[in-house]
Amino acid sequence: MDTKQLQILWAKKYQVVPKQLEKVKKISAVATAFNTNIDAVVKISGKQLKKLLDRYKISETELQNIKLTSFREPKDALIAIVKCFSRGIAEEWTTADISVYEWLKQEIGYDRLQMGGQGGIIANAMALLGIKKVITHTNSHPELQAKQFLDLDNLLAFDVNGQLKKATEIARNEPPMIHWIIEFDKGDNFSLGDKTFVCPKSNRFIATYDPLNMNLAVNQHFKTYLNSHKVSYLLLSGFHPLLKENNGLKLIKNIVPVIKKWQKANPKMIVHLEVASTQDKAIRKAIIDDIAPISQSIGLNERETLDLLNVLGKKALSQKIEKEMTASNLFEALLFLKNRLKTPRIQLHMFGLYMTLQDSSFPRSADDNLKGMMTASVVASSKAYNGALAKYQDLTATLGQSVSEVGLKELSSLAQKLKTPELLEKGICSVGDYTLSATPTILVEKPKTLVGMGDTISSISLVCGR
Repeated sequence: MDTKQLQILWAKKYQVVPKQLEKVKKISAVATAFNTNIDAVVKISGKQLKKLLDRYKISETELQNIKLTSFREPKDALIAIVKCFSRGIAEEWTTADISVYEWLKQEIGYDRLQMGGQGGIIANAMALLGIKKVITHTNSHPELQAKQFLDLDNLLAFDVNGQLKKATEIARNEPPMIHWIIEFDKGDNFSLGDKTFVCPKSNRFIATYDPLNMNLAVNQHFKTYLNSHKVSYLLLSGFHPLLKENNGLKLIKNIVPVIKKWQKANPKMIVHLEVASTQDKAIRKAIIDDIAPISQSIGLNERETLDLLNVLGKKALSQKIEKEMTASNLFEALLFLKNRLKTPRIQLHMFGLYMTLQDSSFPRSADDNLKGMMTASVVASSKAYNGALAKYQDLTATLGQSVSEVGLKELSSLAQKLKTPELLEKGICSVGDYTLSATPTILVEKPKTLVGMGDTISSISLVCGR
């Protein structure tokens, strides 16, 4: 088949999406934890970046071979932005230094506020899908945070008295937790000295100052609720802001028995871990060693995959992928992680293609999973197209658009590598003891937002796989 024929074939497959969205409405309850915050979103141009670099006297030399992964001082935010801008990558750096927060507020500012944190973003998406009850964890829930939740009756959190209430109606007397989301566009550029920096892919850099999430503060009412109430899915994240120097390893050790107790009270619950960009290598290793083994599902992107490879000693494979970011190379990493982590289901989302490896014993079939990924592709691309998901109709704005040529090309190459030609047309094949589901995705040429895209993809792929 040629590309056009394949696009027609996959368009027919994608027509299952509305049915999947209807099925999700039958789910009785989903919980999201732990991190919910407010994102201050700003689009930065190459021209603006150049002015700031000049003002703070950052030289071309400082921007070559950037090794930094955290802040030493406020102006390091500029170096981080250039790192992500010039490579078209997404990273999140955390700081316990309030001067970084003050600098960002003064020098970067923001265009708008919106829901932030994997837990909060996923909660909004789950509620919009029509799941009967979405219980979200908030360790800070002032009125400003409440305004970032969708005004939906099924989206719930705990008030100061421990009562489960509509999230938009809660106003606890707590400080807001604000993160900076600094976005940049493909093709934008600036020159410094003899070098021109060109952005190869639209993406974003996240700068986080968040004392509560950085200390994994757990809402006790949420904790008690899951000890005695049934939920179908627990969608976990929020470990990535932890720091070894800030007692992060102990915090992870302490949360494991809490999650296990929830699982004991609810043995049919599927626990999904969203890896997220974790810059502290010791924390990254602890997530692998302590949280992954008690999870039934894991979601990650290309950069997070590389992060895990590096901390697990697979430097050569990591370098191979850095050199050539293809589905074939990333699948090699996915297979390694599946064997190493023993998690029943692992999903990797890359530009143009989603891939999931799962055990035959996982409670959702490979075909279910494929349908879930196609649904996630429509919802995520609709979010990129609309700039937000505010009403139910927004979920399917891109339904009917062709899957991307780049996704089909990657899927074709992967099918050839695995010697499984059926993968290209069916989206499913066997790989040893595992089943692989893969779908080319719908891509939006000029996305209005990229914030929370991975969280949306992973969570919707899972819950819509029915």
